[in-house]
Amino acid sequence: MSLSAPAPPTILVDADACPVKDEIYRVAERHGVHVRVVSNSPFRVPVSERVKRVVVSDGFDAADEWIAENAGPRTVVITADILLAERCLKAGARALKHDGREFDAASIGSAIATRAIMEDLRAGMDGVGGGPPPFSKADRSNFLQALDRVLVRMARG
Repeated sequence: MSLSAPAPPTILVDADACPVKDEIYRVAERHGVHVRVVSNSPFRVPVSERVKRVVVSDGFDAADEWIAENAGPRTVVITADILLAERCLKAGARALKHDGREFDAASIGSAIATRAIMEDLRAGMDGVGGGPPPFSKADRSNFLQALDRVLVRMARG
C-alpha cells in the first residue's frame, strides 16, 4: 500500500486591499502551490494553471464568507481582517497579515481585543481618523519571508 503525498497547499487571498499580490504569485510559483484571489470585483491575475480569480457578489463580506468556507488545514489565508483570520484559524488554516505577521491561536484573542478597543476609541473621536501606517519595503520583505516559512513548514507536514 503506497502513501500518496498530500495535496499542495492553497493560498486564499482576501484581495480587495492586498498590497502583496505579486509577491504571493512569485512565492506560490516557486513552491508549486495554488492561489485563489478572492474579491468583489475582477482583478488581473497571472495566466497560470495554479492561479485562479474568484469573483463573489458585491454583498457585504461575500469575499470573507467564501474564504472562510474554503479555508482548512491545507490553506494559507492572506488577510488583514482579524475576524476573518479567526474564522480561518478555527478551520485549521494558517493566516498571515500583509506585513508578514502570522495570526495564531496565541495571538488572535489579543488582536480581536485590540481591534475592539480601537473601534471604541475611533467612535469617540468625532472624525479624527488614522489607520494603519504606510506599507513599507520592510513589511513586504517580512511578508515574503513569512509566507515562504509557512509553505516550507506545510510541505514538511
